Amino acid sequence: MASFIALILLCSSILYRLCFASDSITHNEYLRDGDTLVSNGGIYALGFFSPGKSQKRYIGVWYNQIPEQTVVWVANRDNPIHDSSQGIVKIVERGNLAIFSGSSSNPVWSTNVSIPNSKKINSSSLFYKLLDTGNLVLCDENKGEFLWQSFDFPTDTHLPGMKIGWNLKSGTSWSMTSWKSYDDPSTGDYTFGMSRIGSQELVIKKGSQKIWRSGAWNGQSWNGVPGFKPNSIVTFNVVKNQDEMYSIYSFSNTSILSMIVLDYLGVAQRKTWVQSKGEWNTPKYYPDDNCDNYGKCGVFGSCHTNYDPICMCLPGFEVTSPSESNVLEGSHTCVRKRKHLCGKGDGFIKLESIKLPDTTNSRIYMGLDMKECEIECRNNCSCTGYASAYVNERGCLAWFGDLMDIREYAEGGEDFFVRVDASELAKASRDSKESFTKKKLVLLCVLIAVGLLIFISTFYYFLKKARKKGSVQRERHPKQVLNSALLETNEETNTKFELPIFDLNSIMTATETFSLANKLGTGGFGSVYKGKLPDGREVAVKRLSRNSGQGVTEFKNEVVLIVKLQHRNLVQILGCCIEQEEKMLVYEYMPNRSLDFFLFDQSRSVLLNWRLRRDIILGIARGVLYLHQDSRLRIVHRDLKASNILLDASMNPKISDFGMARIFGGEQTQGNTNRVVGTFGYMPPEYVMHGLFSIKSDVFSFGVLLLEIISGKKNTSFYNEDPTMNLIKHAWELWRDGRPLELVDPSMDNSFPEQEVLKFIQVGILSVQENANDRPTMSSAIFMLENETTIPSLRQPAFVLTSNPNSPSPSGIGSDHSMNQMSTTIVEAR
Repeated sequence: MASFIALILLCSSILYRLCFASDSITHNEYLRDGDTLVSNGGIYALGFFSPGKSQKRYIGVWYNQIPEQTVVWVANRDNPIHDSSQGIVKIVERGNLAIFSGSSSNPVWSTNVSIPNSKKINSSSLFYKLLDTGNLVLCDENKGEFLWQSFDFPTDTHLPGMKIGWNLKSGTSWSMTSWKSYDDPSTGDYTFGMSRIGSQELVIKKGSQKIWRSGAWNGQSWNGVPGFKPNSIVTFNVVKNQDEMYSIYSFSNTSILSMIVLDYLGVAQRKTWVQSKGEWNTPKYYPDDNCDNYGKCGVFGSCHTNYDPICMCLPGFEVTSPSESNVLEGSHTCVRKRKHLCGKGDGFIKLESIKLPDTTNSRIYMGLDMKECEIECRNNCSCTGYASAYVNERGCLAWFGDLMDIREYAEGGEDFFVRVDASELAKASRDSKESFTKKKLVLLCVLIAVGLLIFISTFYYFLKKARKKGSVQRERHPKQVLNSALLETNEETNTKFELPIFDLNSIMTATETFSLANKLGTGGFGSVYKGKLPDGREVAVKRLSRNSGQGVTEFKNEVVLIVKLQHRNLVQILGCCIEQEEKMLVYEYMPNRSLDFFLFDQSRSVLLNWRLRRDIILGIARGVLYLHQDSRLRIVHRDLKASNILLDASMNPKISDFGMARIFGGEQTQGNTNRVVGTFGYMPPEYVMHGLFSIKSDVFSFGVLLLEIISGKKNTSFYNEDPTMNLIKHAWELWRDGRPLELVDPSMDNSFPEQEVLKFIQVGILSVQENANDRPTMSSAIFMLENETTIPSLRQPAFVLTSNPNSPSPSGIGSDHSMNQMSTTIVEAR
């Protein structure tokens, strides 16, 4: 009898479990911790879960068929259950879905459905259903409408079919809110939503402060997100009527699993599941670079990642004080050069490839073409600029007052017409005519050069054919061509370098034909793409721009230098490709981007505690020591800076970008050049003024970098009341006044060993001494950093401020400064 009862109980348990293989829960059913609700197509599941290392229990929706649990919605995010054996979900009065803990009669969370009595709904006919879209909906079996849906209450994830925007009737918003941390899904600090004022822009905010915006909606895509365009696979749309205003996207193939996630650091990640690779592909992040940060260059300023400095004033404007040397940050302001005289010959200058300004102070004029819009704007003295509103229909946007958050793209963006006075308009006209004349001269010179080249090539061909009549010359292998090219640029070594050669088809397959989705960024000499080799290795492909006049030299130089360098703190080159007109380098892939991505961002710098910063400093130092002393070739890097320090998955630093490096032969310790290269702010005075460089040049750059890592501030953008102040001077004054610990990044929250930090600051200042002989070698610097020893007394260091690249160099010699503000790795606050 006892066995029979046990069998009945077992069968009942099995039947109970089977009932929750369905996609619905009715008024007389309940869901216990351990049970799951699965959508009809098996795409999504709903149940209890604990995120990360947390022991708390939450009800959420996640992808059912992906091995790594990926949660897309959380019901009780701010009201967890603390015991995994007590959670129950069931339908209570008036169709509310409620979560209970143990035997308590008070729910910890409820849907709070409000159904008007006029609807005359029978509670027994209500049920909750999990759809294959990931939407949990309340249905009435007698009616065809949703009485409640989880899509109206997003957490941190935007799924296809979900609205982001506003319910204009109720005044409520559909917006995403970040988790508090990786292990805590409670309401975080960041939101992702749609601006109610202006041109339907998507915005990320921290509290009420804007962090990022998408730019204006142009009828097809958002102007400030060049890689986020509709195609045959994905469609974006913005809907606005009297009841609602929202953004929505969908896929033509419903089997594609894709989402936009707002992480706890305030970065929106666009992710797509790649079944063949068994992983999430994350091609885009917002914000993506320095210029993506809202208001980076202040009012009437424009940002471009390939400029140095990255901020410039718009035509007709200048920085508030000339002493600021055109170095802008968000706190600085551009003002008109001359008083604006409305109607006194003023007009508009066209700016191309622009992320249009914040549309908060804009007005849309439907039905106007660009000429009509210009007239409308000219007739209103408050109008500061205008642009086309839509791609495929008439209409324009006009801005009134300040212009904020503008950036310039190498590719993409739209035309923007900024209002300027008569003198600026005349200057632009002269410049345009001079540019046109120069272009004609350049074209004429090119035609002459091509003609001469064809003549010489033809003559040489027939001469060679006559000398070697009847013989057939065997075509050289690409590796031979590469070795020959390398020898031409490195005669001192007189050795051949063996390097794996990738064919062009393999690179195109790995990068999905240089897909925009795989583009990691653009540097000084070309673009960088993420790729995956057939053996599963992830790589970063540096593709030399065909329009880069000086890129070939740097390409050969980088191959020559890095191919023989093997050190854990140097980025590893895996091969290269020289085929047709393409020249590419293939590197190991760095998932954590570059050091500047974390260091100079207030929200991400908190991840860099003192232990991690210390390890990064020592790793950089060991890498530079290897270049100076332990490698086969004595190498001076000449462009050591935060953006050239890449971080692997474990946050280990790796030095990259050897395009500007130089080899020293034998016992040589110093060189001289007429072409000063590098990045202002990291270059020592003897190099800037006289073109002298040595291993002590890298020591100076290392000292600047060390102070930046400790303080979390850039040397080239540090201003503190006195606009001539830079980080080196600030550190010296604090040291001299006995207050050196005030230099430390506040994000470390005083959780650091004071004596060790003091020693690191002292070595940093010692490394930036004005006289190169007073600076330590890298071996001495490492010894001082790692050991208790006497450090030489400090003298006043060199104050090398950021120079205006448009002005002559101090010594009168020509100079090139690095414009590379990106790393060859993917964005990830993550």
